[in-house]
Amino acid sequence: MLLLISGGVDSTVLAAMLLKVLDPEQVHLMYMDTGLMRKDETIYVKKTLEKLGAKNIHIIRCENEFLGSLKGIADPEQKRKIIGDLFIKIQEREASSLGLPGNYFLAQGTIYPDIIESGKPGEAGDKAGGEANSKADAKNSGNTGLVKSHHNVGSPLVEAKRRAGRILEPFAELYKDDVRSLGLFLGMEREVVFRHPFPGPGLAVRILGEVSKERCDILREADAVYIEELKKRKTKTGKTLYDEIWQAFAVLLPVQSTGVIDAKRQYGWVLALRAITSKDAMTAKTYPFEANDILEISSRITASVKEIGRVVYDVSDKPPATIEWE
Repeated sequence: MLLLISGGVDSTVLAAMLLKVLDPEQVHLMYMDTGLMRKDETIYVKKTLEKLGAKNIHIIRCENEFLGSLKGIADPEQKRKIIGDLFIKIQEREASSLGLPGNYFLAQGTIYPDIIESGKPGEAGDKAGGEANSKADAKNSGNTGLVKSHHNVGSPLVEAKRRAGRILEPFAELYKDDVRSLGLFLGMEREVVFRHPFPGPGLAVRILGEVSKERCDILREADAVYIEELKKRKTKTGKTLYDEIWQAFAVLLPVQSTGVIDAKRQYGWVLALRAITSKDAMTAKTYPFEANDILEISSRITASVKEIGRVVYDVSDKPPATIEWE
C-alpha cells in the first residue's frame, strides 16, 4: 500500500488508520517536498509520521521539477492539473525505484468536498443516506458543476488510476469534520487533527499568477508570521485565535503597490489574509477579527517580510467566494 501524504489532516488521518489496520511494514508513506509547502513542513511531517509508528517514510525532494513545470503558468486550473499529473508521475517513478510490486494500491485522503468541487459526485459512489447525503443535498442544492479540479481528483493520470481500480479512497464520502472525529477516535494528537487545512497543490494556488521560488519564499515567510501570531493571541473565550478559526492563510497577489520605507518610495507586493469559520468546508463565514489583532498582525508582517508593502483582509463568505482564492 502506498499513500501519498501531504501533511494535511485528511492524508495524515488516513496514514494513522492504515498503520493501525495493516502491518506498518506494508504501508509506504510518500511525501513530496515540492517547494510549494509551508515553512518547515517537511520536518513537521516526518516527526508526525514517526509518532504514528510509520516504518516506511519516503521523502522525495522534487522542488525543481514542480517549479520548472509551473514556469509561465498563471491559469489556476492548469496549475492544478499539472501538479496532479506530476504527483502521479513522480509517485510511479519512485515506487518503481522502491521495488514495490506493479499491482500495488495507491491510497489518497480524498474527501467528499474534493469530489463535489471537481464536478464528479458519482466518483464517491452511491451515498448511503444519512449525514453525507443530507449535507450534499442541503449545501450543494444538486449543483455538481466544476468549481476547481482538486489535484487528487481531476488530473488525467489520477482519473486513469481510478478507472483501473488501483486507488483506495476510504474518506470519499466523508467531510472534514468527519475525518477529524475519526482522527480523535484513533487517538491522534489534537494539534495534528485540528491543524488548519492546506491545499494539495500547496502555495501554487495561493500565489495568484505565475509561481516562482522567489514568490514561494515571500509567501511562505508571510504565512508563517500570520499563523504564529494567531497561535499566540487569545480570544475572550480563552482559546487562541488559531483554535477558534477553522482555516487561515495568506495569499500573494500578482500586483505591487506604492509604499514608503525610510522616506523613500518603494514598490511592495500586496498580501491578502484569509480567515474563516466552517464545519465541513461546503460553506464558510469570514472570521470577525478584533481591530487591534488584525492591525497588529498586518504591521508585523510588513515589518518582518520586507517584500510585502501592503496587507488586505478578505471579507468574502462562501458562497459566493471559495475558501481558497484559486
